[in-house]
Amino acid sequence: MSITLIAGLGNPGPRYIATRHNAGFWFVDQIAEQAHEQFRREAKFFGEVCRIDSKYWLLKPNTFMNHSGQAVAALANYYKIPVEQILVVHDELDFPPGVARLKKAGGDGRHNGLKDIIRHLGSNKFLRLRLGIGHPGHSSEVVNYVLDSASRDDQVAIEIAMDAALATIPLILAGDVNKAMLQLHSQT
Repeated sequence: MSITLIAGLGNPGPRYIATRHNAGFWFVDQIAEQAHEQFRREAKFFGEVCRIDSKYWLLKPNTFMNHSGQAVAALANYYKIPVEQILVVHDELDFPPGVARLKKAGGDGRHNGLKDIIRHLGSNKFLRLRLGIGHPGHSSEVVNYVLDSASRDDQVAIEIAMDAALATIPLILAGDVNKAMLQLHSQT
């Protein structure tokens, strides 16, 4: 099934732009830039949206990470986008920087943004693009870690993984997720 909505997760505002938790925002910003399109704020969708080639939507929720589901559900419900046609792009603590993985459906993986999206959509059947940011080593350090900037080396690794993931977007949009997975998982 083809993808109609790509939601990049992050936190709004200048304070969070360079934080690891905003990897999803970085990714959809790259898609918009490559398409020479701009995001515009849409209050009814609780975020910033961008339409690409009249084929699919990009979304950056302005609701903060833990309430991402409000924005994703608002846009999906308004345009009657089935859950299976949604790709959510987010940071992933369980992968080191430089790793990007696609995943079909699944649980929330202790990610509050995913947990809220599942709650608002009433389903976990959306596609995920997980961008590795690494783990600080202890669970008590996670909040500060995701809300801090990556080291220079980690940032470079994240950007390389994003480039590999961006190369799979045409396959994902066309619904050829298995081929996209094979391509991405063999590169990162």
